[in-house]
Amino acid sequence: MREAALFSLTLFALPLSALPGTAAARPPVVVELYTAQGCASCGEANGHVAKLADKPGVLALTFSVGYWDYLGWPDSFAKPEFAERQKAYAAKLALREPYTPQVVVDGAAQATGSKTAKVDKLLADAAKARRLTPPDVHFVGDRRVYVGSARAPKGGGEVWLVRYDPREQDIAVKSGDNKGQTLPERNVVRELSRLGVWRGGPAAFRLPVAGEDGLKTVVLVQAAHGGRILGVGQPKS
Repeated sequence: MREAALFSLTLFALPLSALPGTAAARPPVVVELYTAQGCASCGEANGHVAKLADKPGVLALTFSVGYWDYLGWPDSFAKPEFAERQKAYAAKLALREPYTPQVVVDGAAQATGSKTAKVDKLLADAAKARRLTPPDVHFVGDRRVYVGSARAPKGGGEVWLVRYDPREQDIAVKSGDNKGQTLPERNVVRELSRLGVWRGGPAAFRLPVAGEDGLKTVVLVQAAHGGRILGVGQPKS
């Protein structure tokens, strides 16, 4: 009870720009790559998304999945929750099944990751189409995040915590379909957790402690069940 009261006082102490109903900064376009180290056709997509990570106004995230582990190389970054996120997109976007390499842009459109021209077109379209006012996302220290008020989609929204390694990594694959190859990976997601629901009003969420050092944190406000990304927040460095 005391902690809740103190947190409420903290929220009232936030600057005006962080309060509900004020203008929030335009969030970056979120590019999610679903890839696997055992996927023979993923190298080009990995490299292209690594380059997109350097573009202003773009947040590129690499999610590794383990669909191809049975071919002889277990993906060193894959986690079940990443595959579940991709499956939610497959259902929302009316795909028959998940696949790699897949790129999902702003949770609203997808393309084969190796079709780089199509990925770039989706990225350009998303940058021009973003007209709705996003909810403000404000971090209070390293253990709380505040989501402001904005128009919520039908069915409400969800708040997701993503922690990723910003380094570019070269993965030497020693078995399976990519045996002998070195695959580039950038902004590799290491942690993913659903913080809770968001229904359009101001809400506060507790952040779990990071499981690794050196990870960057991002919070995504998203329509429920693999829907459009509505807001993006990252702590100020």
